[in-house]
Amino acid sequence: MNLRQYNAEEANVIVDLFKSVFATSDGEAEGALIGKLAADLFETTVDGDLFNYVAVDGDCVVASIFFTRLEFDNNCDSYILGPVAVRSDRQREGIGQALISHGLSDLTDRGVDFVLTYGDPNFYRKVGFQQISPATIKAPFRLSQPDGWLGQSLSGTSFETLTGSCTCVNAFKNPVYW
Repeated sequence: MNLRQYNAEEANVIVDLFKSVFATSDGEAEGALIGKLAADLFETTVDGDLFNYVAVDGDCVVASIFFTRLEFDNNCDSYILGPVAVRSDRQREGIGQALISHGLSDLTDRGVDFVLTYGDPNFYRKVGFQQISPATIKAPFRLSQPDGWLGQSLSGTSFETLTGSCTCVNAFKNPVYW
């Protein structure tokens, strides 16, 4: 298994992966929604505000993750992890965890201070995330599941330094994702 940053020519394959995985797990409408999010992330996010990593087995992309910039009033270098997709027939092999760990390591090497995510606490705790209060660290939008707001300091800096309002990249500026 090769874990690496994506190549631009893989963008359509990655979008199709997100559509397929989310359609299988949550229905066609969710697959279309998350596929559109993946496409919008590629098309509308400027260089430096987006990192996408893939797990490739042979010549097949079997997993993909996005990290996109979050901006706080104090200008800490922060990103949000999401969405994450592992091919339905390759889940429960540890591929997602390995890919997230790979991405976090690369972001650490780049000097990123914090990574936040919004998802299943049981899954993300396995890769070092801890639950955080949306009252302490604001999300860009009101969270429908506040217990899914999680974070990880990559620099050892305290979460309390993430203050004020939080802004996400344009593709995430839709309350339906929150």
